[in-house]
Amino acid sequence: MLNVKLVDGPPQEIREFDDEVVHHLTGEDVEVIREIFRTPLTGSYNWDYEDANAKIRKLYELGKRFNWDAQMDVAWDTPFPHTEYPSAPEMNAYLGNPKYEALSAEDKLKFAWRSQSQTLSQFMHGEQGAMLVASQLVSCAPTFDAKLYASSQTFDEARHVEVFHKYLVERCKTIYPINPNLKLLLDKVLTDERWDLKFIGMQILIEGLALAAFQSIHMTTRDPLLRQIVELVMRDEGRHVAFGVNYLENWIRALPEHEIEERAQFAYEACVIMRERLFDTEVATEFGFTRDEAREINHNAATGQAFRDFLFERMIPNLKRIGLLTESVRPKFEALGVLKFEDAVHDGLIDWASLEKPLPVGPLAIAAE
Repeated sequence: MLNVKLVDGPPQEIREFDDEVVHHLTGEDVEVIREIFRTPLTGSYNWDYEDANAKIRKLYELGKRFNWDAQMDVAWDTPFPHTEYPSAPEMNAYLGNPKYEALSAEDKLKFAWRSQSQTLSQFMHGEQGAMLVASQLVSCAPTFDAKLYASSQTFDEARHVEVFHKYLVERCKTIYPINPNLKLLLDKVLTDERWDLKFIGMQILIEGLALAAFQSIHMTTRDPLLRQIVELVMRDEGRHVAFGVNYLENWIRALPEHEIEERAQFAYEACVIMRERLFDTEVATEFGFTRDEAREINHNAATGQAFRDFLFERMIPNLKRIGLLTESVRPKFEALGVLKFEDAVHDGLIDWASLEKPLPVGPLAIAAE
């Protein structure tokens, strides 16, 4: 019998798993936890089934060609013990802090694995949000090409939720609750009635954040299994961001000026949230830090600054390309110190050769690294 629990907000407890639990769960052990959101979504039929946008249709075709199976194409039996740090210890923002240095070697290792669990948990929660938004776009996108692509993206995002959940349960054995600020951003995108704001929020901002985070993990992880997973996911996300930039650039510029300004302000506010409030503070509190201490350490660390630069180096040129770096918000972005990236390469210039490379699937892909 299905066990359903309706909640007013996401659960706040940290979920722990062990091999005994993971391999003996049955349907009766699973509790379905639902949080309701409501949206005045306006959908549309499209009766013109022809190819109207060659770039968008090609991205859709690539999505079909390079589908991968989270169960069959990932080398899940690749060993990586919990006695090893999941990423290079010198990348730890807390390194040199007296409270951190006072921890035992065992606790420092535990800190590293818990931090990875927290980060990947946000990936998983964010991918569920992306799946929900993409499913909305199937209904409300105004053209048939966009509906086709959004339908394929919905399946991509479902696969991403699946693969990160499996890694968290089987490798990290811990799942953290969603960051409240990420939840706030997802709620805004999901419940807004404007289809193009959903595009901006998901395809440009949240997917741009995800790509930067995935690239950072791909460069720093010591676990070959996670590197393979992230590489597969990045291939999908690269198509998604390219879709958003190419689809939005003409649409946004045709809007009335006041509507462009509304969307530019939304993009700025979302960037502030991503820059200032998506730091991991929960894990640090388990090891004696206050949330304010953890936020300050992450904000001031060289690794934190490098990630923020990485994020905005990709996001700001995309916002400029689609017309949302308006004169009214430019001073606000300047105050964030990110306008220096406005002339960097944007994702409207699609790297077709990269997107058409063979997928790194199976144990042979890991063995070749």
